[in-house]
Amino acid sequence: MKKGKYIKTSMLMCFLHGSLRFFVVSILSSAIVAGIEMVTPQIIRIVVDYCLMGDAGTLPGPVVSFLDSAGGRTVLSDKLWMAAAAVGVLAAVSAVFRYLNVYLNTRGTEKMVKTARDLLYSHIESLPFSWHSGNQTGDIIQRCTSDMQTVREFVSEQLVQVIRIVILIVFSVVFMLLMSVKLSLVVFLSVPVLVGYSWYFYFKIGHLFLECDENEGVLSTIAQENLTGVRVVRAFGREEYERERFRKQNHKYTDAWMSLCRILSVYWASGDLLMFVQIMLIVVIGTILCVDGQLTAGALIAFVSYNNQLIWPVRRLGRMLSEMSKAGVSMDRLLYILNSGEETWEGTAEPDMTGDIVFHDVSFGYNDSKEIIKDLSLTIPGGSTVGVLGMTGSGKSTLMYLLNGLYTPDSGRITISGNDIRDISLSWLRRSIGIVLQEPFLFSRTLEENIALAADTDLENVRRAAGIAALDDSVNRFAKGYDTMVGERGVTLSGGQKQRAAIARMLVQDPPVMIFDDSLSAVDAETDAVIRKRLSGVMGDRTVILISHRISTLADADRIVVLDEGRIAEEGTHEELLRAGGLYSRIWAIQNPEEAAAAAACAGPAAVEGRLS
Repeated sequence: MKKGKYIKTSMLMCFLHGSLRFFVVSILSSAIVAGIEMVTPQIIRIVVDYCLMGDAGTLPGPVVSFLDSAGGRTVLSDKLWMAAAAVGVLAAVSAVFRYLNVYLNTRGTEKMVKTARDLLYSHIESLPFSWHSGNQTGDIIQRCTSDMQTVREFVSEQLVQVIRIVILIVFSVVFMLLMSVKLSLVVFLSVPVLVGYSWYFYFKIGHLFLECDENEGVLSTIAQENLTGVRVVRAFGREEYERERFRKQNHKYTDAWMSLCRILSVYWASGDLLMFVQIMLIVVIGTILCVDGQLTAGALIAFVSYNNQLIWPVRRLGRMLSEMSKAGVSMDRLLYILNSGEETWEGTAEPDMTGDIVFHDVSFGYNDSKEIIKDLSLTIPGGSTVGVLGMTGSGKSTLMYLLNGLYTPDSGRITISGNDIRDISLSWLRRSIGIVLQEPFLFSRTLEENIALAADTDLENVRRAAGIAALDDSVNRFAKGYDTMVGERGVTLSGGQKQRAAIARMLVQDPPVMIFDDSLSAVDAETDAVIRKRLSGVMGDRTVILISHRISTLADADRIVVLDEGRIAEEGTHEELLRAGGLYSRIWAIQNPEEAAAAAACAGPAAVEGRLS
C-alpha cells in the first residue's frame, strides 16, 4: 500500500486496491446495458415506419436489405410478435447484465470501503501523540464515517456511471444525427446550457459542503464528549447547559444544510425547467417536420426516446459535477488525515534497559509555546526508586512523556544505559517503560481483558498483578469477577479501582522501568501504603519513577527531585530535603500540619519562621 503524500487520485487508487477489477467488470456490464437501450428505439422505429407505414426511405440500406431477406414488409407486418420477442430478449439480456452491474458494483464498493477503513485506522494509529492531542476525537470519527460514506457514494453511484453515460451520449448523438440534423441542433444547443449551469453550481456550493461537514464534526465532538463525560455533567447538574449547547450547534448545522438545500433546490428546479422546455421544442419542431415530410413518425418516436435517454445522462452528469463538490470536500478531509506525518523514529537498537536514565540539558515546549522543561539535567541510577515532586505545570508528566518517546525534546538528549533513546527501537522503548497515568484509560471490555492488554497472559498472572495492586479483593465482590464488563472509559469503576486496574496492567507488562504518574491519587492513604508495600516486594532491580503530589508516597524513595517551572529546584532524600527548608519542606508542612507544628516547636521560633516563609 502506498505511503507518503497523497493527492485525491492516488488516495482513490489506494482505496480501490483489490476491488478495481469488480468496478471494471461492473462498468463493462453497464456499457452493454447502455448499448441494448440504444437498440430498442430502432426496433420501434422499424415497426412503425417499415412494417406499419411501409416507408423504408429513412432506414439505413443494410437494415433494409436485412428486413427484405427476412420476408419483407408483408411477412413482418403479419408477425409483429417477432419484434416484441426481440425486445423481450434484449430486455432479458439487459436484466442479466444489470444484475452483474449491481452485484459487482456492490461487492467492489464494500471491499473498497474495507480497504479505506483499514488504511485510515492503520495510519491514525501511527500518528504522533501530539497530532491526537491537537485533533478532537469526534471530528476524527466524523471524517472516517460520514466523509468516508460520501466518498463511497461518489465512487459507487456517480464515478462508475461515467462510462455508461458517455456511451449513452455518444450513441444517442449518432442516432439522432442520422435521423434529423435539425432536431439534433435543438438538443445540442441545450447541452452546453445544462453543463454550464451545473459547473456554476458546482463552484457555488463547494464551500457550503465544507461548512456543513465542519459543523457536523463539531456536533459529533459535543455528543462524544457528553456521552463519555456523562457523570461529570450530571454531578454538576449541567444537563440543561449541555442540552442548550448541543441545540445551538445542531441549529447551526441545520441552518448550514438549509442554505445548501435552498441552492440545490434552485439547481434541480432550473434543470427540470430546461429539460421540459427542450422536450417541448423537440415535440413541436418534430411534429412540424413530420407534417412537411422531412421526418417519419417512427423516426420522431425514436428521436424522442433517444432524447429522453440523452437528457437524463446529461443531467446526471451535471449532478455528478455537483456531487464532486461534496465528495471533493470529503476527500480533502480524509487527505488531511492520510497526509499527516506519521510518528518518525529511526532507532532500531534493543539494548539493556536496566542502566542509568540520564537527561542531558533537555528543553521542551508544547506547540511552539513557552518551554515547560528548561535545560534540565538529571540522572536516575538504574535499579533505584526516584520520586518527582512539583507544582501543577512544573513539567513532571512532560518529563515522562519525553522519556517514553511520546514527544521529542526541542534540545538536549535522553539516554538509557548510555544509549540515546532515538537510537532505540520505539516498540522496544515503550515495551521497556511502563507508565501508569493519573487518569488511566480503560476500554469497554472485561476487567481481565483490560489488565491483560499490555501482554498476552493468562488469568493467573492477571490475578497476581491485581493482587499486588490491591484490586483482587474488589473484583472478587463483583458478580462476574474478572469477566465483569467495564463501561466506556471505565465509567462503571471508581477512580481508585481504575487506577489500581491500570497498575495491574503495567505489572503484567513487567517492564524494567516503571513510572507511576500520580497513579494513587484516587485511593485512600491506607490503600496507598498497602500498594506501595506490595510493589516494593516485586520491584527487584527495576528502575522506578514515582510522580506524586503526596509526599507520603515519595518519602521512601532513594532520591527525590523537586521541579519548579521546568527546572530542578531541589534534590535529595526525604530527610535532606526537610532539613533544607525549601519548597519540599514547605509542601510537607502543608500536608502534615501537626507533625510540622510539633517539629517546629522542638526547633524553636526561628526554625518555624524559616520553615514556613
